[in-house]
Amino acid sequence: MTDLVAVWDVALSDGVHKIEFEHGTTSGKRVVYVDGKEEIRKEWMFKLVGKETFCVGASKMKASINIDAVSGFAYEYTLEINGKSLKKYMENRSKTTNTWVLHLDGEDFRVVLEKDTMDVWCNGKKMETAGEFVDDGTETHFSIGNHDCYIKAVSSGKRKEGIIHTLIVDNREIPEIPE
Repeated sequence: MTDLVAVWDVALSDGVHKIEFEHGTTSGKRVVYVDGKEEIRKEWMFKLVGKETFCVGASKMKASINIDAVSGFAYEYTLEINGKSLKKYMENRSKTTNTWVLHLDGEDFRVVLEKDTMDVWCNGKKMETAGEFVDDGTETHFSIGNHDCYIKAVSSGKRKEGIIHTLIVDNREIPEIPE
């Protein structure tokens, strides 16, 4: 990977994906790797600027790398996820998902709640869940190994804050991590 010009880490519901981009500014070569696996390889491109589009993750999220000339032989590389800049995508994602990281039975787990669909992901797999109405909100139940887990959703009582989601594992609250 002598022509490696850009590396991005993209957090999706099924995990954090590493995107690497090689650009040969003399040969025009373009290579895109997702999680170390080659997705696109183009040798000998006469046009050194442009766009490469590919998919990332279990949900086949659309991603594009834009190649722009800055000056002379300098180039700028920007990553777009689902048509948004990576920064905008991640800002929007923090509003539409909750993420927790926990350690159980000697293993690390990353649990993601997609608030719009109420889908729960754990270490890259969509979990089987059961929803239940309770006095002060809802609970979405699932299991990690032999551990009982649920995400409790309650109203904050404040319109700007909306609904507060809390992960409970074996009757213990797990703190959320910002992504």
